[in-house]
Amino acid sequence: MMASTSSRGSPIPITIITGFLGSGKTTLILNLLPQLRAANPDYKLALLKNEFGDVAVDSRLAASSAIAGVQELLNGCICCNLVGQLSTALAELKEKVRPDRIVVETSGSAFPATLAMEVNRLARETGGAYSLDGVVSVIDVENWKGYEDTSYTARIQARYTDLIVFNKWEGCTERRFDECLDRVGDLELDVAWVKSDKGWVGMDVVFGMDGGLASELTDDVGHGHGHDHKHDHQSEVEVLSIELKDTASSGNGVDVDKLHAFLKTAPKDEVYRIKAVLAATDGSVRNSEDDDQKVLPTPSPGTLRRYILNWAFGRWMFTPISEGVQEHESTSGDAVLLRMTMILARYESAKWKKKLEAGGLLEIEGDEGKKGRLAVTKIG
Repeated sequence: MMASTSSRGSPIPITIITGFLGSGKTTLILNLLPQLRAANPDYKLALLKNEFGDVAVDSRLAASSAIAGVQELLNGCICCNLVGQLSTALAELKEKVRPDRIVVETSGSAFPATLAMEVNRLARETGGAYSLDGVVSVIDVENWKGYEDTSYTARIQARYTDLIVFNKWEGCTERRFDECLDRVGDLELDVAWVKSDKGWVGMDVVFGMDGGLASELTDDVGHGHGHDHKHDHQSEVEVLSIELKDTASSGNGVDVDKLHAFLKTAPKDEVYRIKAVLAATDGSVRNSEDDDQKVLPTPSPGTLRRYILNWAFGRWMFTPISEGVQEHESTSGDAVLLRMTMILARYESAKWKKKLEAGGLLEIEGDEGKKGRLAVTKIG
């Protein structure tokens, strides 16, 4: 049985889960929850989530699950400009939730070594309130090209880790998986690895690594790492924040047909991730794995419902937001129908900003004359 730490005053173990954009980190975490609850129904897992942009998409998914508490750090990198907020966020989770474990899920561009050392520093400064259990790096086998032609960040994420989880390998050939394994071998690492089962990995594999990485990290490694850090990874992606408002109070939702066309045609070499919270007519949205005739079942077709949208590498999923966690998406008299974050390849944001502002991609359903007000802002 997974023991409770909060009841006996032991340090709260912290597990860092990292991986490049769209690798499947959130899915891995959500698949750990039922395992923990089965072992101990009273076990409390808290999540500290770092997301690009200003839309807490994955955090909302987690909040609707069995996670005991969620904190999010938005619009920045948890191992760079947001690292100073880590202490406050952890302290709030410790005080309000009293968790048995905290999982820190980084944004797709974060460096784990800097974050691991920060956790170790906080553990010392708090007299042992926390302990670094381990760092897990998730690799998307299907869309991973190899370290020699992918980002510097992806290489560093695999270099400073205790466990590599190979995800999304089921649709690939054995040769494809062997190529990924060979490239990891090129880094001359002695690191454990495991294949997930469609994002599922046993909790005993992910948890209980006792900070193997942390014991090998020194301040010299951290300082050298940090020197290149901002130059390399923060410039690898560009981020757009998008908001669509219904200025005419039409009562309609997002035009789903145009949204589907947008999701289908977004090129994977230019667009890395799309995350959104939106309002759409019940029974209108379709996931990428569904055929053109299949829509998500809903209890009240014809009414507006809020959804979470997650898009990565040409695949997407809509998740209805439970009534209990729905929020009022209105900051004025206008209804906010969509808040979206697009994570793009370098030098792509200006082009996509013009495409979105030209119209035809994100609009309100119904009367073409009531397109609402679309605001597109580059972040960072």
